[in-house]
Amino acid sequence: MAVCYTERMKHTALVTGSSRGIGAGIARRFAEEGHRVAIHYREREAEARALYTELSESGCSVMLVCGDITDEAQAGEIVSRVRETFGFIDVLVNNAGIALPTQLVTDTSLADWRRVMDSNVTGMFLVTNAALPEMVSQKRGTIVNISSMWGVTGGSCEVAYSASKAAVIGYTKSLAKEVAPSGIRVNCIAPGFILTDMARCFPEDVVAGICEETPLLRAGTPADVAAAVLFLASEESSFITGQVLCVDGGRCI
Repeated sequence: MAVCYTERMKHTALVTGSSRGIGAGIARRFAEEGHRVAIHYREREAEARALYTELSESGCSVMLVCGDITDEAQAGEIVSRVRETFGFIDVLVNNAGIALPTQLVTDTSLADWRRVMDSNVTGMFLVTNAALPEMVSQKRGTIVNISSMWGVTGGSCEVAYSASKAAVIGYTKSLAKEVAPSGIRVNCIAPGFILTDMARCFPEDVVAGICEETPLLRAGTPADVAAAVLFLASEESSFITGQVLCVDGGRCI
């Protein structure tokens, strides 16, 4: 059971795509550290409600918010609902995204390409645009975008996903320069192979092979990523912006 330290509560964090996997790990860590957390989901209501129940019963300050981040009106409504409940959004974590099955680029349909770009790039753009004006007016706020090691190195048979995650990195660096004079920091996490429910569907020998290719000889966990996000959202990283932190066990070295 989570143990929350509500006396230390000081920030509101919106974590998109936080019903499961890395997003759920980030939401859980922020809540356990005493922050107010908006758990966002689009379709996975059961998983989102289970996380909400777990954290709220432990005394954490959490809320649920549903919506399609690729729709401009819904993205704005997500941000508005969080503000109505928790007030100013101090931390925005753009985590929501999708991947395609491993395939040749010539087997990737235009519809699938657009779906990946909409989910991984356009959604980030729309939610950020909804949250940013108030951050600028208050001259504070932190944005952490979730990319991937494939956005850094590129992945064979992962062209659409790699391109979208590389776009996240370019967006991060550009936006960091644009909003730094307003006191807003923008950084990026590039996870490697992380043990989520999806990853656990891989055969054991495949997972073992990936771990052997990783200098630290293990897979990562959502908690590993969450710790890095928490650091980039904290005052301990107050002089860090526009950076890409690879949480990948050394695979991008």
